[in-house]
Amino acid sequence: MQRPPLAADLARGARTLLLIGLLVQAGTASAQSVCLPLPRLLTTMPMGGRAGTSLDVTVTGEHITGATALRFSHPGLSAVGRKAADGADVPGTFVVTIAADVHPGAYEATVVSPAGVSASRIFCVGSLPEVIRPGDDSPFEMPVGAIANGVARGQQIDTYRIAARGGRRLLIECAAPGIDSRMHPVVILADHEGRDLVVERRGGVLDFTPPSDGTYLVKVHDLCHRGGREFFYRLVVQEAEAGVEPPRHPIAPTVASFSWPPAGLAAAPARREEEPARPEAGAASGAAERIELPCDIGGRFFPAADVDTFEFAATAGDSWWIEVASQRLGVATAPAAAVVQVASGEGGERLVDVMQLAEIPAPIKPSSNFYSYDGPPYNAGSPDLLGRLDVKETGTYRIALRDRFGGTRDEPRSDWRLVIRRADPDFALAGWALHMELRNGDRADLSKPLALRRGSTVAVEVAVVRRDGFDGAIDLAVDGLPTGVTGQGLRIPAGKNRGLVLVTAAADAAVPPTPLRIVGRASVDGREIERVCRMATVAWPVRDHSQEIPLPRLTADPCVSVSAIEDAPLTITTGAVDPEAGCAVMEAAAGTTVKVPLGLVRRAAFSGGLIRLKAFGEGFEAFPVLEVPLTADSAEAVLDLAKLKIPPGRHTLAFYGTAIVQYAAPSPPAADGKPTEVKPVDTAEIVISQPVTLIVSPPVQQAAAAVAEKERS
Repeated sequence: MQRPPLAADLARGARTLLLIGLLVQAGTASAQSVCLPLPRLLTTMPMGGRAGTSLDVTVTGEHITGATALRFSHPGLSAVGRKAADGADVPGTFVVTIAADVHPGAYEATVVSPAGVSASRIFCVGSLPEVIRPGDDSPFEMPVGAIANGVARGQQIDTYRIAARGGRRLLIECAAPGIDSRMHPVVILADHEGRDLVVERRGGVLDFTPPSDGTYLVKVHDLCHRGGREFFYRLVVQEAEAGVEPPRHPIAPTVASFSWPPAGLAAAPARREEEPARPEAGAASGAAERIELPCDIGGRFFPAADVDTFEFAATAGDSWWIEVASQRLGVATAPAAAVVQVASGEGGERLVDVMQLAEIPAPIKPSSNFYSYDGPPYNAGSPDLLGRLDVKETGTYRIALRDRFGGTRDEPRSDWRLVIRRADPDFALAGWALHMELRNGDRADLSKPLALRRGSTVAVEVAVVRRDGFDGAIDLAVDGLPTGVTGQGLRIPAGKNRGLVLVTAAADAAVPPTPLRIVGRASVDGREIERVCRMATVAWPVRDHSQEIPLPRLTADPCVSVSAIEDAPLTITTGAVDPEAGCAVMEAAAGTTVKVPLGLVRRAAFSGGLIRLKAFGEGFEAFPVLEVPLTADSAEAVLDLAKLKIPPGRHTLAFYGTAIVQYAAPSPPAADGKPTEVKPVDTAEIVISQPVTLIVSPPVQQAAAAVAEKERS
């Protein structure tokens, strides 16, 4: 059939507009490079192995040329470079050995290259035999009771052929997002002729009992039929006895889980809820279970539409803190809980609403992933619950727990834990490499390992979840840093939820991967407590968060390193470094003016003539923008302590801004030994000055009065 002329013109126009749009988009992307390259481990093949075995692992990544080592977060995993028959190194391939006593889990792998330590990738250890699926269209013969490592192919379906036994329960699970994959898996179980029997699209476990012995097909593909080496998965096929729920495939912890458990809480609950022997979906919840306060109870939102109710006595004037964990236990739930008072009336029992527990709010507003930057890609809040019950009348009360979205979800692994306790003020910390908008239209959410360039300062943003009414200030610090690297913590003010830690590499530093430990210290009810800050990362370097939602998670093995091949393009000094303090130290009286000397050490060319500096630090956020010419060797930051309302005490601050670096990545020489020419690319980068500690004394008049008073006494 011949296409009408108008339709042909419209089609050509549409193709032209599409081409123009792609060219514009490509041009915009290239013109808006943000953040200097950092080493990132992107894929391993396979993505895990069985405890007690050795296997070849191939890695790929960004900025990891010349990688010399593969590291793991568990000491029971080790790696050496694979050698070819002639003794030469096989690039990107390592022999990994997993000790027999390594428990099944989701661990982390990083590579070490001249650029430093990379962003991590999840590497799993299991107890089942493992296979690697070849990338072809043929059905892959897979034994039951095994794990297959595979990579989804675009517009294709991976098919596995299994031999199932009749009457034996078959569990099939596809691990993907929880092990850092970009894949959102769809798993289908079909009969031997390919007719679909049951499907799982939400990341759960496909639970099927074959009526008789036979051959079945398992089909796996991405929800949007995407593919490529970044769309990897681990397919678990195993049998299980009726009523037995084997552990699910391990996954990385979510960022929200950093606030669980509370300090001192036992690993297992003190007791379990009382469940019917054979719970059925939609069955009545029955009578409330009687409990005594305080309590620590474990249970599950099962079967579908399950409501678990507990009854307790409380006395007027009592105050109890109630915390419910479920999503932070690693399950896809959204718990809800309400407390009612049981009152007597003419018609019998009457329930009076007392409180609805609220979700744990995000301490720092996370990104909405819209067009422009409006927050970090980390949501440190949780749909789990935390709240205070103030008892106004002595009597009987009930608390009812349910899953907001569990009306049709029949998942036996939907665990929850209920803790009701007296107030125990405390806090939990999570941190990540600072994200900020570097230029208009910046939509990048990049994984940022702490692989420092020589002479650079990087910032770690720290969020706090406060528990049981604690509202005090928290002092941040970095412990155990190696020679050549210093760290300064900026205090989290009382009542606030955000702080910063600044990590600085000396200009001549040479530091291999070293564990990073950030802590927060506070005075709570007259006692000093210390809490370790859990570090987070995003699984992938997302260049446009309006097109791809980032996958943040906690990291188990935070490290800092200093590049052996690159220097910071710009270092801003703040005066002579005090060896004991680890940074410059200045003194001033409250209400006076302080002039901080800034030195600019340039090691690259820049586009644009100025850098506009703002200030980090409690009370210094109101510092007016300081414009410094990038051609200058020095400048001066004038701090008006009266206008900034800086009180007496010890304060740490730093200056920061954005500079457009004409960046050319280091490259190995060509085959003829001559340097390889690399064209510089304009790249927007965060530039942070070396920190400075300002010791502010009381005003002169107050100090003189204090001395006179002391002399009189």
